[in-house]
Amino acid sequence: MRERDALEDQLAAIGRMEQALEDNLTLIELGEAEKDEATVTEAEAELKKLKAEVSRRELEALLSGEADANDCYLEVHAGAGGTESNDWASMLLRMYVRWAEQHGYKVDWLEESEGEGAGIKSATVQIKGRNAYGWLKSENGVHRLVRISPFDSNARRHTSFASVVVFPVVDDRIKIEIEEKDVRMEVMRSGGAGGQHVNKTESAVRLIHEPTGIVVKCQQDRSQHRNRAMAWDMLRAKIFEREIKKREDKAAAEQAAKTDIGWGHQIRSYVLQPYQMVKDLRTGVSTSNTGGVLDGDLDEFMQATLAQKAFGTKVENIEDVE
Repeated sequence: MRERDALEDQLAAIGRMEQALEDNLTLIELGEAEKDEATVTEAEAELKKLKAEVSRRELEALLSGEADANDCYLEVHAGAGGTESNDWASMLLRMYVRWAEQHGYKVDWLEESEGEGAGIKSATVQIKGRNAYGWLKSENGVHRLVRISPFDSNARRHTSFASVVVFPVVDDRIKIEIEEKDVRMEVMRSGGAGGQHVNKTESAVRLIHEPTGIVVKCQQDRSQHRNRAMAWDMLRAKIFEREIKKREDKAAAEQAAKTDIGWGHQIRSYVLQPYQMVKDLRTGVSTSNTGGVLDGDLDEFMQATLAQKAFGTKVENIEDVE
């Protein structure tokens, strides 16, 4: 049923785009015949939007990896820097939640560790919807923020780092076997939001996979049993992602994910002072609309990264992709 729904969505989108193309071309012809410049301008603007949607759909068709169509988990971890980095981690998390909501994805909070003064030390969410992993997997890496710190009484400029880790939800089609003897479980009181009950009981669960060192944590539910089940799902997903990387020979990328959250390892820089700029260091794509990006406008960056991977070259303008 999920595959059928996806195909129906694709066919409906093709029909809608064909109709939009025909309608706007007709409007341009009528506008030119009647010398109505406003109508022509409006129709041309709609055609530009249509071109961008077609480019996105073309790239989406390339999301054919084993788990690209799956839901995904997204983790954000603050780097060194105390309150400033914790605040930056919370800004990043909000950015991805807004992106997901804008694209019709559902977001479930699984775990959150609050910062001491502000923001978060870490958090994990599950993003549900077709191709969630396919789109978000390009966001793996370290993100750097430069701004005048609101926590610095001397109003000095600070540089902060946070890392993003994305891995796919493993569904019933993918079998991952894990020996229980290889996994150590720890229980603890939940941190962050959740009310008095969730903070008074040891309902949060952490699983450590001894052979690989992979650690997952879940505090979504009041029930320790349900949190344990979700943590096992997350652990299977992380181990599956690890196997994908092995099969795709991404040893270098895997090693980079283990490096320090700091200088020299970032994939994207967000500069708020002394000028406004967000730049992806892999593709060269940049924008001065920092507010839009931090509010979830990430499509241009994601599309350029996917296009670069698909076509083997930098693509600084997604509309240039043929």
